[in-house]
Parts: sequence; structure tokens; C-alpha cells
Amino acid sequence: MYRLYIRLGIVYNASMTETISFQPAFTITPRLLAGIKRIVLSVKDLNNTHFSKVVLLDFERKAREISAHSSTSIEGNPLPLTEVKKILKNTPSHIRDTEREVLNYNQTLMYLNDVCKNNSMVPNLDLKLILKIQKMVTSGLIHKSRLGKIRQEPVFVNNPKTRQPIYFPPDHQDVPRLVDNLLAYVHENRTKLDPLIIAGIFHKQFVIIHPFVDGNGRTARLATKVLLAGMELNTFNLFSFENYYNQNVTNYFQNVGLVGNYYDIKDTVNFTAWLEYFTDGIIDELLRVGNELAKSNSTPATTLQPYHHAVIEHIKKHGFIKDSDYALLTERARPTRNLDFKKLIELGFIEKQGKGKATYYVLKNKP
Repeated sequence: MYRLYIRLGIVYNASMTETISFQPAFTITPRLLAGIKRIVLSVKDLNNTHFSKVVLLDFERKAREISAHSSTSIEGNPLPLTEVKKILKNTPSHIRDTEREVLNYNQTLMYLNDVCKNNSMVPNLDLKLILKIQKMVTSGLIHKSRLGKIRQEPVFVNNPKTRQPIYFPPDHQDVPRLVDNLLAYVHENRTKLDPLIIAGIFHKQFVIIHPFVDGNGRTARLATKVLLAGMELNTFNLFSFENYYNQNVTNYFQNVGLVGNYYDIKDTVNFTAWLEYFTDGIIDELLRVGNELAKSNSTPATTLQPYHHAVIEHIKKHGFIKDSDYALLTERARPTRNLDFKKLIELGFIEKQGKGKATYYVLKNKP
């Protein structure tokens, strides 16, 4: 289950360890602690609620649509959500750059969702995976020599409104070392700090380092999704924290970015305000998705009746159920009982085992 690895009121800084050179300063404030606890409860509620496979697949598709739209919109892509949905449903024959951005992001999301589903533990977020993410989101949009490669030149960050430079990231010679230090911090603290803290710190520091010529923001948000899988949130691929950022892009950039020259301000960076903002975004999306899932789970086609619950509870207690067992639990006729089993199978709650008189039903493992 989800665990808390935090200590209230402690400021973390470089003096606390000698093994890793990157040691971000932050404080576990009451607001941050309350946000983490609220997320824990939301995660627990979602993990303890069984949703039909049809509903989950639909929400996964919707989450990808929202994420692909929001994350590219943050970077200035003008396509509205309605257009993004059309593009993802039917790929245009002649693809413009704005459309390719959306398609690339969606494809990368699908890839990462599969990676996270197929790993019993949190996927290893290493440099190889980060480079792959950047290559996928920028494919066909930048020169091939820059795909999946750490930048070899200086870059700067513009104000999204004025288009004037406001931040000068570290020199490209320092980028490999800074990325290595960040990843070392992530892996060293996986069992010491809460996954939310780790994911939030990674997100901001990655943006600060700005390791690529292009695709830094999209790569940061996608890599953060991988780390969020560490929350053991079975439905993590159903929500889009990018949506929260896109609601107020200026606020997002003010929280995640810096203003000035990296070398002048690197020792003054404090991650506390960002971590509070970061957890607020997770809460906002979990609440939105939770409410929508609850509505979808209560439609006539998916609503379970007491006799359906009786089947599930019997299996939980005994490991399986046969029709003869179900007949003792209800007065429903055999053809109707068969329909009950069929509905539970279609909704992804149970699966059929055996044949003929030896038929029995067991709970179906969640994907």
C-alpha cells in the first residue's frame, strides 16, 4: 500500500547526506502534509473500488486526450481539445507540426502506460528512459541529431507572453553531471521519502536543468508520470495532472521555473512552494476523476445489485463460486443467474473457469 516517508517541519538540505551532491531544500509544511494525506485517502478509495474494464479503458482514452492536449497547449500548441480528440481518433493524411506534437505525446503516453502496467515494481526511471521519452515526443519536429540526445549548446527560456528571455539554464557541459545527480537523488531516496515528494522534486529540478534543446517540459511531465506510479495508484493512468497546469499556465511556469541565471540563483532554490502546488494539482485531478468514475460506475449498465455483490463476497470468502452455490444465495431462476454471471464477466469482476457441470467462477485480477 501507499506509504508516507516524511518528517514534519524538517528542512532538507545538502548537509544531511554526503553521498549525493544534489540535495534540494524543502520543508514539510502543514499544508503539504495535509495534501499528501488527502491524496493517500483518495488513492485508497480508488484502489478499493472495482471499475468495469469498459469504464477503465474509456477513462484511459479520455485521460490521454486531455494530457496530450494540455501538455502541448502548455508549450503553446493552439489546437483545442475538440480538435485533439479528432486527430487521435483519425490520424490526418498530411500531418502538421501541431498535430504531430499531439500524436507524439499520445503515443508516448501509451508506451509509458504499458511499461508501468507490465512492471510489478515502479519502472526504473533512468537516463535511457528519459532519452527515449524526449526522442518520442520530439520525433519529426527537430533534427534527428538532437533526438534522444543531451544538448550540446546553450539555451534560454522565454517568457511565454512577451517571448523575451527570462531564464538561462546551466551550461551544456554541466548538464550530464546535473542529470546524473538528480537521478542519483531519486533512486537514493525512493525508500526514504514519499513518492510525491520525489516526483515533485524531480519535475522542478529537471525543468531547471533543461537538458534538451527541445521537449524539456513534455519530457519532465511524462517522466513525472512514471515516478507517480510509485504511489501504487492502480488507476494512475486515468488522470491528467497536466490538465491542472493548463488551467493556469502562467501560475504553472511561475511555480516550476526560475528567473535569472542558473549559476546566480541555484543555491537559493527552495522546493517547498512548488511541492505544495504540485500536490494541489494531484488532488484536483484525483477528485475530478473520482467523481466522474463514480458517475460512470453507477449507470444502469454497470450498477451492481445486492445479488451481484453476494456473488463477489462469496468468491472473496471461499475463492470461487458455482451456480449451485449461487442458487443457495438467491431465489433467481437459473437463466437469470446465468445472466448475472455474464454481466459480472463483461464488467470485468469475475472470470469463468472449467466447463459444463465443472464450471465455476473466480475474481478477475485487476489490470
